[in-house]
Amino acid sequence: MRDVDERTITDAVIRAMADGGDERLRSVLAALVRHLHDFAREVELTPAEWMAAIGFLTRTGHKSSDTRQEFILLSDTLGLSSLVDLIAGRGGEAATEASNLGPFYIEGAPMLPVGGDLIRGNEGQPGVVRGRVLDEAGKPVAGVTLDIWQNAANGFYSNEDPDQDDMNLRCRMVTGADGAYAFTTIRPTPYTVPYDGPVGEMLRATGRHAWRPAHLHFRLAADGFADLVTEIFPEDDRYVDEDAVFGVRRSLAVPFPPADKATAARWKLSPPCFDLVYDFRLRRA
Repeated sequence: MRDVDERTITDAVIRAMADGGDERLRSVLAALVRHLHDFAREVELTPAEWMAAIGFLTRTGHKSSDTRQEFILLSDTLGLSSLVDLIAGRGGEAATEASNLGPFYIEGAPMLPVGGDLIRGNEGQPGVVRGRVLDEAGKPVAGVTLDIWQNAANGFYSNEDPDQDDMNLRCRMVTGADGAYAFTTIRPTPYTVPYDGPVGEMLRATGRHAWRPAHLHFRLAADGFADLVTEIFPEDDRYVDEDAVFGVRRSLAVPFPPADKATAARWKLSPPCFDLVYDFRLRRA
């Protein structure tokens, strides 16, 4: 290797890992090395710029914790998270499109029966979110666990706001034979992604805003089906066409129509309130 130069070093690195480990891992790492080296050559990366990038990634790691994942936020704001979802969704045109997991997911949310209440003491416009979980042929899927989370009226998720209960506006529920899910909640609000860390530095340095449109998060899992992570957005949100993390899909931006009197009465909601009806479709594993 003593004769490597700026052109031959790429092949030297790839040859060094050619004989060991998992084949898929070798393939992915070889492609990564090629693209990284081509990038460095294309922009003529300087040592100072390389050290600045290392420092940025180090700060990103330090900012991450059990309740905040700055690396996921970085991936989101660079569009990589959405690109991975779009690649994974090829060929599943009948299934619900995937969208970002985001940095605020927490495992182990409390179980809520279908039709349960998430509003509790939260301020905000009340409403009901309901629908069915179906397969790609339109048949109901029983035994689906839905993990649901959203922000509060102040724009913050429970794990970034010390004034909220740890599991505020979070729940899990399991569908029955009819595939139905339903819960009452408040309308989510637009918010800025965390701006106080390295990702905020990057956004400010590139002249980008940090706003996300309002949305509800869903994570669906069932035996025999591919897991689905997605978001539902109000189609009239001011940021729906300029999401800072590129998570909006046309099929996921939907009306949040006002509930009629009968629906409001059935769900014990005080007008003005909304009635969001959305059916999920899962892909077979």
